Amino acid sequence: MTKITVKPDCGNAPKKALIRDFNIAFAKGAVNLILDTVSEDITWCVYGDFEVSGKDAFRKEILKMQKYPAAKELILDAIITHGPDAAANGLMVMHDGTYAFCDVYRFKSAGSKVIKSIKSFVVKV
Repeated sequence: MTKITVKPDCGNAPKKALIRDFNIAFAKGAVNLILDTVSEDITWCVYGDFEVSGKDAFRKEILKMQKYPAAKELILDAIITHGPDAAANGLMVMHDGTYAFCDVYRFKSAGSKVIKSIKSFVVKV
């Protein structure tokens, strides 16, 4: 079971709640929720690791998560949203250590709930 810690200001707006739930889905390995939230033309760059374009390539990367146990703990420190952009940062405690992350999101538009791109910075701490 994944322990979830979310700072109080990380869910007080619709887009913040969406990003919160998206990160929780990553921590728990909830592939369907993740895939339902992204566009067909999604791009995802994990700096220093990989970059994919398109939902099929994204799906292949997400499905790799199923080889590993769910995160032991997710700590969301902050979620910031403005117009079509959002960012979230925190810590994820995995079976092989703790990772600090910052994800920068771009939605299809300011009013959209569909993620078009993700740029991820991940460091083992």
